[in-house]
Amino acid sequence: MGLFTQLATLPLAPVRGVVWVAERVQEAAENEYYDPAPVQRALAELERGLQAGEIDEEEFTRREEELLDRLAEIQAYWQSR
Repeated sequence: MGLFTQLATLPLAPVRGVVWVAERVQEAAENEYYDPAPVQRALAELERGLQAGEIDEEEFTRREEELLDRLAEIQAYWQSR
């Protein structure tokens, strides 16, 4: 961006700043939402619950499918970037 362009668009600087902040917030939210670590921890906790007898096989299977679907969604997101 040249000096003239910067001067001509100076009144838009606050808008550009807000857009920049909104993009950083979106980026941070996406990184947190698509982080596989919480899902992997939930899978490990689910396995521990099954082995400890806290949940039955049916509940384990149902929740495991949900978590695996979520992991597939996360992998698809990262592969598409």
